[in-house]
Amino acid sequence: MTDVSKEQVLERLRTVRGPDMDGNIVDMGLVSDVFISDGKAYFSITVPAERARELDPMRAAAERVVKEIPGIKAAMVALTADKRAASGPAAARAPTPQPPGRGAAHDHAGHAHAAPGQPPQRAKSGIPGVGAIIAVASGKGGVGKSTTSVNLALALKANGLRVGILDADIYGPSMPRLLKISGRPQQIEGRIIKPMENYGIKVMSMGFLVDEEVAMIWRGPMIQSALMQMLREVAWGELDVLVVDMPPGTGDAQLTMAQQVPLAGAVIVSTPQDLALIDARKGLNMFSKVEVPVLGIVENMSYFIAPDTGNRYDIFGHGGARKEAERIGVPFLGEVPLTMDIRETSDAGTPVVVSNPEGAAAKTYRAIATRVWQELETVQGKGARGAPAIVFE
Repeated sequence: MTDVSKEQVLERLRTVRGPDMDGNIVDMGLVSDVFISDGKAYFSITVPAERARELDPMRAAAERVVKEIPGIKAAMVALTADKRAASGPAAARAPTPQPPGRGAAHDHAGHAHAAPGQPPQRAKSGIPGVGAIIAVASGKGGVGKSTTSVNLALALKANGLRVGILDADIYGPSMPRLLKISGRPQQIEGRIIKPMENYGIKVMSMGFLVDEEVAMIWRGPMIQSALMQMLREVAWGELDVLVVDMPPGTGDAQLTMAQQVPLAGAVIVSTPQDLALIDARKGLNMFSKVEVPVLGIVENMSYFIAPDTGNRYDIFGHGGARKEAERIGVPFLGEVPLTMDIRETSDAGTPVVVSNPEGAAAKTYRAIATRVWQELETVQGKGARGAPAIVFE
């Protein structure tokens, strides 16, 4: 395959006229950085939010001319919007990006660019067929959030629910390895993508779209746009719950997910030590500010049982997450031990809930899943609040 450079893509995009047919989108400064991977080109075009629908043909034209380049198999072209921009063609050059859906920028039920700490003005639209969306989050990386996410999803499935999982960690997607899934998703009709599947749960991840060794160097608008498409342009079918493995931390991507996705609740994962709990509090505060109910806290790597002696060691301390949950008044969902079994089965793509369903670790995850579902039903009973364009050929 012929290698395609960013300069080639930009040169071709100079043939696309800007808004009001004034100049071209590259020289007007409307095109983001271009990222090329595995024969696919990814970029966004900034437009005024109020003109998003009107200017979608411009996005389609950009997509078309890039796909005509020899060596380009597909294109992801998103419109990103600046709510504050004027309607003139050059007004969107310094945007505060807003994630689009279906290839066009919009403000998700009238709630674009809510300032941190401000609740949504209106309820966010749900995902057809999906009963509830649960975020699994952590204030920092390295606490076993993805391992917890996948075993929680499998435990919910083992408890009799229809489950899907969205891997929202663009920079470090884990689900292809954790669930031993390879290959590329198929486009089934229009822009709709068929999710991958294993162990009875449906899965979508950026890890299916780019090679494992590829470093993702996207900026905020591209990430936000890709996440919204993976959520809203995937044929999830009928699900009782969709588990979202959130990116670690509390940056722009995480806040956007919390604000734009109709989350029914969030599960916070932390290890017992004070430093991890400090970061976990940041995650709790983020969800509080955007009015997403916290379903509870999981203490991961809670303790270690030596396989040779049976002695217990509190390597990272013990009980910190339980105390934090009691302090702030949210449910404590359970303790997951630090075990070789969990680590080995996760690395092998055979999570412990499916590889050893009668083992102690699997029973722990199933108990946590039961508590999560109970909390979710309680929250929903109180009236809880109800994702660029990736193109496949």
